[in-house]
Amino acid sequence: MSKDFKTYQLDGLYPVHEGASHLLLGCRRDDYSASRIARAVEDCDAHLLNLNMMKDEDNAYDFLVDIRVNRLSGEAVARSLERYGYDVLDFTPGDTSDAEDSTLRRRVEELLRYLNV
Repeated sequence: MSKDFKTYQLDGLYPVHEGASHLLLGCRRDDYSASRIARAVEDCDAHLLNLNMMKDEDNAYDFLVDIRVNRLSGEAVARSLERYGYDVLDFTPGDTSDAEDSTLRRRVEELLRYLNV
């Protein structure tokens, strides 16, 4: 299989979502529950976009769970998952560059409008 085909398959399975954060969880076999993870995410008024379960090669945990949520900053989701007993091993916030640029642009326009009054 060519690398381009694998990339195409991967993009099809995990489409890019603007404003989404990735979190990697570690859990034991007895603690894993997709519905419980979804409930922890929804407690923060977020939506679970993807959930993928993998075996931990380092054997520190029984499973690694890779999730994607629809929040630019998933810090609140990470705290909620920790309250539910999951170990958040890695956290990658969403791309905030466009959101920060538009917010900055909007605030500068508001300031200029204020100064003209």
